[in-house]
Amino acid sequence: MHLDPFELHRPSSVDEAVDLARRFEGRCDYLAGGTDLLPNYKMHLNLRPHLIALQDVPELSGRSLDRLGAMERLADLEGDRPLLAAYPPLGDAVAEIATPLVRASGTVGGNLLVETRCFFFNQSHFWRESLGYCLKADGDRCHVVPQKQKCYATFSGDLAPALMAVDAEVELAHSDGRRHLPLGALYDAAGDGIRRLTMRPGELLTGVRLPAATRGQRGTYLKLRVRPSFDFPELGVAASGVLDGERVVRLRVAIGGAEMRPVRHDALTDALVGERLSDDRLRAFAEAVQQATRPVHNTFLLPDYRRRMVSVFVRRAVERLRPGTAG
Repeated sequence: MHLDPFELHRPSSVDEAVDLARRFEGRCDYLAGGTDLLPNYKMHLNLRPHLIALQDVPELSGRSLDRLGAMERLADLEGDRPLLAAYPPLGDAVAEIATPLVRASGTVGGNLLVETRCFFFNQSHFWRESLGYCLKADGDRCHVVPQKQKCYATFSGDLAPALMAVDAEVELAHSDGRRHLPLGALYDAAGDGIRRLTMRPGELLTGVRLPAATRGQRGTYLKLRVRPSFDFPELGVAASGVLDGERVVRLRVAIGGAEMRPVRHDALTDALVGERLSDDRLRAFAEAVQQATRPVHNTFLLPDYRRRMVSVFVRRAVERLRPGTAG
């Protein structure tokens, strides 16, 4: 594997970065930690002739209990005990991402925007050429669900469900201005494995806003994967909330790694507010989340197994919110 030639641009401000993206629209990528983008480039997956490196943009760095810069390294978050104690799902998720070496380079923004994955897509150029290219790279059909309209590559980040569970928001910058929105709204409910984001062309994720209202709440993130020390999620479940004894005051549950985008199941959790969370009620809730989750056969574990594990992991995650249980 090798990197084909590209032109590297090193802006020193957000405005300069988004102006470059406007100038090279359709022909550039933003480069953060590069832990996913550069391996994909080496496998000739959706190459661009221009890369806009972000490490020299001060606004994208820095972290506090209120905000995470998009270029904050995962390893630095992992060592910030006050931050991770304030938002437990975030701490659990950061510790589960890849390896220490990858976390030393990988960034907050990179993990939130990490490319969707599929074992028909994440292969060498030679492998894909022998089978026939797919919708996501150079081809005109999906090999997972054979047709020519929709890509079924799976969302593969860990931070998104964890941050969705604590009501985080994202900050976005474009050459036309700036905006912020709930993290869940960053992912396109009407999209697919290719058109997965609601961001405009050239828009840049600059940071994550952490709400004071959920600071200190109990929560967790649980991850299913083949190799516990390295792999992308086959399933990720985040839960955060408040229980008054056995009664639910607030609950949020988000699922990642199972479909084309992370999903927070607000309708199901809102129905629990005010109820006593008995074992039977928790089991019924977990099964309802399982029924709403529909993985397909595009990762190493079979979709039926991954789907059955949804209810198992949801029960485990919500159990950890009970007063007196281990975090």
